[in-house]
Amino acid sequence: MENLLDNLKNLLQKDERLVSEGELLKNKIIELALKLDKDLIELLLSDEKIKEVFFKQIGEAIVFDKDKFIKFISNKQFLPDSYTAFKNKIGLVDEKDEFISEKKEVVLSWPYKDCILEGGMTKEDQKRDEIFWNEILAPDEISRLLDPKVFTNAKRIDKNGEHKLDNFKTDENGDIKDNLIIKGNNLLALHSLKKRFVGKVKLIYIDPPYNIGGGDFGYNDRFNESTWLTFMKNRLEVAYTLLRDDGAIYVSIDHHENHTLKMLLKEIFKNNFIQEVTVKTADPAGFKIVNPGPVEVTEYIYVFAKNKEKYLKTEKRLYVADFHMIYPNIIINRRDSYKKWRIESIKKIALEKLGFKNERDLKEKYGPNVAKALFESELESLCIEKADSVFTTYKPDNPSPRMLEMVNKSLATPTKFVEYEKQDSNKYYLLNGRVVAFYSSRLKDINGKVAPARHLTNLWTDISWSAVDKEGGVVLPRGKKPEKLLYRIIELCTKPDDIVLDFFAGTGTTCAVAHKMGRQYIGVEQLDYGENSAVVRLKNVINGDQTGISKEVGWKGGGDFVYMELAKWNENFVEKIQKAKTKEEFKQLWKTMKEKAFLSYKVDIKTIDENAKDFEDLSIENQKRFLLECLDKNHLYVNYSEIDDEEYDISKEDKKVNKEFYGK
Repeated sequence: MENLLDNLKNLLQKDERLVSEGELLKNKIIELALKLDKDLIELLLSDEKIKEVFFKQIGEAIVFDKDKFIKFISNKQFLPDSYTAFKNKIGLVDEKDEFISEKKEVVLSWPYKDCILEGGMTKEDQKRDEIFWNEILAPDEISRLLDPKVFTNAKRIDKNGEHKLDNFKTDENGDIKDNLIIKGNNLLALHSLKKRFVGKVKLIYIDPPYNIGGGDFGYNDRFNESTWLTFMKNRLEVAYTLLRDDGAIYVSIDHHENHTLKMLLKEIFKNNFIQEVTVKTADPAGFKIVNPGPVEVTEYIYVFAKNKEKYLKTEKRLYVADFHMIYPNIIINRRDSYKKWRIESIKKIALEKLGFKNERDLKEKYGPNVAKALFESELESLCIEKADSVFTTYKPDNPSPRMLEMVNKSLATPTKFVEYEKQDSNKYYLLNGRVVAFYSSRLKDINGKVAPARHLTNLWTDISWSAVDKEGGVVLPRGKKPEKLLYRIIELCTKPDDIVLDFFAGTGTTCAVAHKMGRQYIGVEQLDYGENSAVVRLKNVINGDQTGISKEVGWKGGGDFVYMELAKWNENFVEKIQKAKTKEEFKQLWKTMKEKAFLSYKVDIKTIDENAKDFEDLSIENQKRFLLECLDKNHLYVNYSEIDDEEYDISKEDKKVNKEFYGK
């Protein structure tokens, strides 16, 4: 038994999904065993001893004894408690009085977790009962739903307008190098992208529905928590496969679902957690201050990598402007020998440059507010202009013996500078036993401008949201993100030509910023924003849009992108039902739907026709709702496997585009 235990532990350690910080995750092993996970089964079969114990030979077939395996894994002999279980701690325990924090096996569970959420994502879905297809009980329905879809209406858009798509731009490896904007259900679009983009996306940024319970946002944002989690899980799982090994996903969220989202991301991205960023999105002003309690002014961005170690090797060190710290002293004869340096107050020099001897006179002439602004502006300018002369001092931390010797020497002559040469041959100075830090060490090149800066932290308060509505020439009330926010994220972890994906594209902020920064991008959006769509915005970008980050990156216009739509089938009927306004229109639609639409398995056409009078007596709103319920949402779009079916009437041009895209 000891050999079996050791063999099994060593074998399972080879699967990174089952390990966290060097420890096997018992619950994860059991979960995958219950699902008959292919990779787990193959791993177990690779060891003859394990195979002999947990598999049975039945005829020519080898059958996994799932119950025996799970019982063995659940036994205390497997992964016995370590001494930490007996520490005197305060914390959450399970039914066996074992600390949850020690087990590292907490998983997020909810109803319908192992399901795929059916179909559409529009305002009209808000009142219908959501349908879930279980991954084990309904494989045919799921397979059809997630099969690659036919693309239609493909066109290339550049500064000269829209053109029929002749072919995709590809590199020497045959990889598509075009920017893509795809209109249609994002779950189905993601599965369609797998053929060409699995393992090729460097960055995914999404701003999904927050599940706040309001109806003013364009998405169906009234999901209950289980439905919302299933909705997100379905999309995040396929998004994971699209990422490169050194890629990462950034997800915006607010306080309503931030903790559940983090747990979901930890499960899907195998604990490759990078950072939780808090973003200040507003100031407590105006109508907000009438609400009781703390005013909400922040959102969060969760960052997870596909492989943490590989991603961190590519993440850049960024700086943000920070003018708030002014160093108090200036050396007025910096070019002389350090033995002759003379110190002056930088405030005194700033006042002299403004023509005043003291701050009181400055305030009397301009008033306190204007005087303060003038004085701070002059201080900032002087600090940058004389950066190698402006300084402050600090007490050295953990000084070496050599440094202590120099500190004591400096204390002996407190008004004189002492020079100190480190092992790196750089010269440093001490004054009164403290290290001299020049303002020049704070200056960094930020977007082509030299400015005092600090390291980027996980608290982002410096991005203005006040003019977001004007960016890109498109509007999305309460939904747009600032271009500077996306600029920071894209700059942090990508380089030119890397692929950036946003499958909640909205008005196209991510794609617009990626375009201006020279990154390849893919944007997916289902909802119709009309004149405020991503397509409209990107046309503005190509034509030289000067809002957002354009001036910072020197954007002048240019480039192109390819627009495509998922070929509709039942989606066509959804749109017609939504537009219909009279009972006669609904009556005619029902006739057409009986002939051409894919109807739900729950629909009995004969029974409905026999009760036509009851349908006619319904209100227009309820007739609309009923017809939408009749449609099978798993047939909203045409599957690529059925592209040659004459019923769908796919054009020769569309067939050519699809065969090129899917490589067939």
